[in-house]
Order: sequence, then C-alpha cells, then structure tokens
Amino acid sequence: MVIALEDKWIWDSWYAHDGEKWHGYFLQADKSLGDPDARHFNVTQGHAVSDDLKTWTHLGTTFAPADGPAWDDKTTWTGSVVQDDGGQWHLFYTGTSAAENAMYQRIGHATSDDMHNWTRVGDGLCLDITGENAKYYEADHMVGFWHDRAMRDPWVMRDPEGEGWLMYFTARAPNIAEANAGGAIGFATSPDLVNWRLEPPVFVGGFGQLEVPQVFERNGTWYCLFCNDAIHWSNEYLDSYSDKPVTGTHYLIGSSPRGPWHIAPGAFLDGDMPCRRYAARIVEHEGQLQILGFEDRGRDQFVGQIMDPEPVVVNPDGTLYIPTSKGQAT
Repeated sequence: MVIALEDKWIWDSWYAHDGEKWHGYFLQADKSLGDPDARHFNVTQGHAVSDDLKTWTHLGTTFAPADGPAWDDKTTWTGSVVQDDGGQWHLFYTGTSAAENAMYQRIGHATSDDMHNWTRVGDGLCLDITGENAKYYEADHMVGFWHDRAMRDPWVMRDPEGEGWLMYFTARAPNIAEANAGGAIGFATSPDLVNWRLEPPVFVGGFGQLEVPQVFERNGTWYCLFCNDAIHWSNEYLDSYSDKPVTGTHYLIGSSPRGPWHIAPGAFLDGDMPCRRYAARIVEHEGQLQILGFEDRGRDQFVGQIMDPEPVVVNPDGTLYIPTSKGQAT
C-alpha cells in the first residue's frame, strides 16, 4: 500500500533503516486547506514505519516549525536522517522564517534517541550561506530573477573517503546570466555532525534548481539524484536533449562523492508530463534498488501520497534504468 493519509497531502520523503524497520519521513499538510499549493507554507513532518516499504504504520507528526520568533518558525521542509557512532539519530532539515516570508532557506539540526521525538540542537540552525565560501553561492534573494534564496533539502552521509560527514543541498550559483543555468548542488563538511563548514558547490548548471539531492554509490560509480521541473531546464540542456522536456527525477554521475559530476546521458531517469512521480529517493531493500516518490500528476490533479516502490536497474555502462518508467530504454 502507498504511504497515504485520508486527511493530509503527503509529498517529499526520506528514509532511514534502524536495523529492523524502515522509517519513512515526509512532508504533510491538511487537505482542509483546499488548495494543494497552500501545503508548502502549512507544513509539518510525518513519520511511518515498515518492514517492506509497502505496508506502513503511521506514527503521527514527528517535527514541526518552531514557536516564533525563530529562524524556522514558518516551515520545516525536506531533509535526511542519519545515525552517529554512539547510536543517536540526527535529523537535518530545511527551515524558513515568517519574518522573511519564507524566502530565505537555511539548514537545521535536531537529534533523537527513538527516531520520532526530536530536539533541536541549540536553536536548530546548523548551516547558512556565510563565511569565506559564501561567494560561490547566490547568498541573497535575487528578487525578480529567482523565486527564493535557495538552501534546502540537506542530504547527509558519512564521508567514505575519510573521517567525518558530508552534506549536499539544493542551492544556486551567483552571477549567471540565465536563471535556469544557475542551479547548484551545495556542499558542506563536518567532523562531528554539529560543526559544519560551507564548501564550494560540487556541481553547477543544467537547470535552475536541482531539488532533493541524494548521493549514493553502486558498483564503484557515484550517483546524485535530483528532481526538477521542465520549466527550469537551461537552454543548453534543452538543446542537448533529444526528446520533449519532462518533470521528475534525474541524476548526476561521477567517480567520487566530491565529483567531478556530470549530468547522466540519455533519457531523463523518471520523468513525464504531467509529472507522475516527484522528489524520488532510491533505497536498497533485500539487495534490490527501489525508487520511492510522491504521486504528483501536476497542479490540477495533485494526489499527494507516496507511491509503492519500483525496481531500479544499473545498466552495464553504469547508467540507471527504471523498467516501469515511461520513455526509458536500456
């Protein structure tokens, strides 16, 4: 069964395994709002558990915006969950404030011993576009040029090439004339999950934004998933693409988690018009890669539930393939 709630829309999701069960976290908003677009600014985070990624038990709301005034008193959006060496769980999330009309995004941090009840570390704020490497980012809201100051969707993972931790996030690069060519995968490093250093982006270009990044390795090849709307394709990528633009999930490919990264060749991994599935994640369950994302169908037919997982195949050349995805070819 899909991850669904009768009275709430569900969209972006992320997953963690505790050794026995899958924990699914997701953005949720009350359907009583009437307009699905209103969900973005009336959001909390939900939590469900599963043995098989198909049958889910809902545990209710797990995280919400702070009481104001605070840097994250308006929204707490998409993130990721990891476990440290001591067994404590860490939630990294996107926060915005009412004072800034949710236009400036920053990254927050909370911890938990049970994966459901979360406590902010200090005031929660762990990373902003500040310091010596801020020059590599669009650090201010470029009103009239782009719709927000992007710094969201943190994906945190252990550094496989050394000690410490890596963070990837949705961002934008500065001083690029074409708005749809300024999307970036932001990057930060930490020795301890608490103290973070902003680094230059690991990828810039191709799209106006690369949302909900997820980095993983398979057979020595590194992948960085991202999702994107067809209206945010750059002119260069449009010219290079042999088919019509689609909305959905694609990926970067590289030889190291630090890059260099390039846009995977061929068909968009999981796209359609109107969008079928968005903000997808790939997890490994019982030795098989599986993709999960929310059912979209576009603004006029928004569904708001997480679709059942579907298998992902790694082709001999290292590219990814979803047999059930429209337009895919091996």
